[in-house]
Amino acid sequence: MTPAELAAVQAHLRRLLGNERITLSTPKRKNASVELFVGSEFVGTVHRDTEDGEISYSVQIVVLSEDLSQIN
Repeated sequence: MTPAELAAVQAHLRRLLGNERITLSTPKRKNASVELFVGSEFVGTVHRDTEDGEISYSVQIVVLSEDLSQIN
């Protein structure tokens, strides 16, 4: 993703989810997934896809079973 795309997707996710603590981090390795954070907590990845001339971005959120115990 270009820096402009990264900024646009981050701004959209912040508006959509109502959370200004959402940040996207550029991967250190070329062609690796962009990392999605809420504050300092890694929560998933963002992938760019181009199909039939259309560009889309998908978000994959990771929930660890050990994090579920913090709810109770």
